[in-house]
Amino acid sequence: MSFPMYLHPTLLFLLTCAVPFAGCSVREPITVEVAPVDRCAVVQASVAEAGFASRVTVTCTEDEVTLSSDTYPDHALMTGIRATNEQIPVPGIWSPSFPLQPRGTSGRSTNDAAVGIAVNGVPIYDYTKQGDLDVGSYNPADDTVVQGELDVCNGHAGRGDDYHYHASPDCMVAVMPNAGDDAILGWGLDGYPLYGHNNPDGTPVSEGTLDVCNGKPDDTFGYRYHTSTGPPYIIQCLVGEVDLGDIPRVPPLSGDSGSKPSGTPPAGGVQNLTHTHDADGRRTMLYEYQGRDYRMSYIPAATPGCYVFDMDTVSMGVVTGEYCR
Repeated sequence: MSFPMYLHPTLLFLLTCAVPFAGCSVREPITVEVAPVDRCAVVQASVAEAGFASRVTVTCTEDEVTLSSDTYPDHALMTGIRATNEQIPVPGIWSPSFPLQPRGTSGRSTNDAAVGIAVNGVPIYDYTKQGDLDVGSYNPADDTVVQGELDVCNGHAGRGDDYHYHASPDCMVAVMPNAGDDAILGWGLDGYPLYGHNNPDGTPVSEGTLDVCNGKPDDTFGYRYHTSTGPPYIIQCLVGEVDLGDIPRVPPLSGDSGSKPSGTPPAGGVQNLTHTHDADGRRTMLYEYQGRDYRMSYIPAATPGCYVFDMDTVSMGVVTGEYCR
């Protein structure tokens, strides 16, 4: 697929950095302008060609594009997690917007929430646990992959029981009819695309060519992000202009007694965690801890966006009640 574009001169800005798992410099993206209507078509095609047009709605204005979804993917969830935070994925409407014509900056923006959206509508976070990210250093204690907090699809449920990815969305890619090195896997919330481990032409990404945000200049879009087998695995920071205050979060669950309780990881991790989704809509997560079985379960309530929970967990004990987004 080719896209109309208008090239401006390359900007030769370099910012020195010292990050053990990234390149030695942060390069400002090449300034490339694509007509808004064309950029909108590119985003729409990235969703449709990946097979998710029925799950993700793409709408455009003159200046920005919005992707709307329920953040709940079709692939298997939660399998393989050892360090569970005792949260269970619950659908939640999410509609982030990003500029049709992204602009590179000399800064790097981090966010203690989403930094991108996959083409199946699932939020993309950086590789770390909750809290502010220091892009200048790497601490394996904050690495969700190393700590066993992610499932085999590289996602998990966060503090708001919202499913999101912290590394390459492998299970999503496995079902994409257009899967390949030239397939766009998602979009940074600054408007730049996310590709897989290789360059779009199929050649390997040379060591040291990805910057601290896990991206590099791109002749078509000005800049692109990549996934990688080692940290930071996926988008670590945003190079384009972005208003972090405008990035929405998946609404938390709350009920008559307040917010749904949040779990904490049981010390030493759990065993044999499984997650099922029954035909009647019930979702159940079962796991073992120190020889005892625990569960988290919910079923849709009569009111749209509400769910009846029945849980017996390590950190929260027995919890029952109806909670809504």
